[in-house]
Amino acid sequence: MSFDDGGLKLKLSSSKESLTLESSLQAYFYDQLQEINKKSSQPLGNELVYYSSLVMDHFGDANKYFEKVDGKTREKILGIKLMESSQFPREKQKVILKDIAETSLLLCGYFSDSLNKKIIDTKYYQEIGVIAYKRLNSFQPKAFDIQDFFERIAFQFQNVTTLMNLVSVKHESDPYSLLLVAPAKRVS
Repeated sequence: MSFDDGGLKLKLSSSKESLTLESSLQAYFYDQLQEINKKSSQPLGNELVYYSSLVMDHFGDANKYFEKVDGKTREKILGIKLMESSQFPREKQKVILKDIAETSLLLCGYFSDSLNKKIIDTKYYQEIGVIAYKRLNSFQPKAFDIQDFFERIAFQFQNVTTLMNLVSVKHESDPYSLLLVAPAKRVS
């Protein structure tokens, strides 16, 4: 079997024993989040699910999850970045706050189990994320054509991270559900 379709992504699923093509990692995460969200007694709005899938897609590139300092790669120190963010011009603050907020969202959601092994737990990162989203909302009160969008994320932070965590748990229980999501290449 051979594939070569430019930007098409490939996903294998062991539970269905089938091959499913996805147009992007973001679409894959959106489907996974939406599937779990629909089963919730209090589902999140589609805009929050969509945004969560964008965040998960963004951090699909590990280089965006870490930062380089003095030529060394390390985890982002979000609390310090949050404190220092107010020293920058407005546009730079928006970029920094969004990075802090989204990193916190992913940490508390998809990677919350790894935080349980650290001294600083998810509550710390949750507080950092909520503060960053609220500050970001003051700079950008409208996003995705929704007034106070980032304020909504701050308010629903725990619910969004719970949804992301459920996707993570699903992938842990069936590691082949996300076996391969990469650019399609010619395979012989």
